[in-house]
Amino acid sequence: MPARSRRENGEPLVVRAALDRERHVSQVTSYGYLARRGPKRHVTVTPRPLRYWQYDPARPWVVAVTVLAVVVWLAFLGWRDGGTAAADEAPLAIGLAVVVLLGATGRFTIGDHAVSTDIAGLRQVSSFGVVPLVLVSDVVEGRAPQGWPTPKGRGGWWPGRRRISVRHLDADGLTEKAFTVWVRDPAAVADALGRPLPR
Repeated sequence: MPARSRRENGEPLVVRAALDRERHVSQVTSYGYLARRGPKRHVTVTPRPLRYWQYDPARPWVVAVTVLAVVVWLAFLGWRDGGTAAADEAPLAIGLAVVVLLGATGRFTIGDHAVSTDIAGLRQVSSFGVVPLVLVSDVVEGRAPQGWPTPKGRGGWWPGRRRISVRHLDADGLTEKAFTVWVRDPAAVADALGRPLPR
């Protein structure tokens, strides 16, 4: 049976996925970016706890470009105006670099209805990073197996984390997609996604 015609609780899959996407955004945005602090104070209805979250530092290329930009800027100032000018500018340059790196820190979040890549700064939930759980079909530890779509990477490697691969349908309910992410606890993430790993 085509994926478009599959139904969840009497609803077409694509309709259920769209509703779950909105429910997820509502649940996630009821919490601040620092999820451990609990729901935001102004929330009138207490949301259900998030199933899983972790913070993903800026990708290595973002760190490299940021550091390179600071070094080049300070070197240029030192060449043009002397070492004193570069030293005076260093705190501002380093401060701006820290702001950039904090802004590039993401949060991988699983709620009751979807999984998302949340962005620090202006947007809390990435418009392109939400996958409703009803569209998730398989979760494996490690690289995506042969036969899966080419996965997109979410977040980067960090010490102590292990890779998982997630296969899912796109919002149209037809196109298969996949992503990989480095997580602290693959079994907990798979359980939160509703697709436990084989024991």
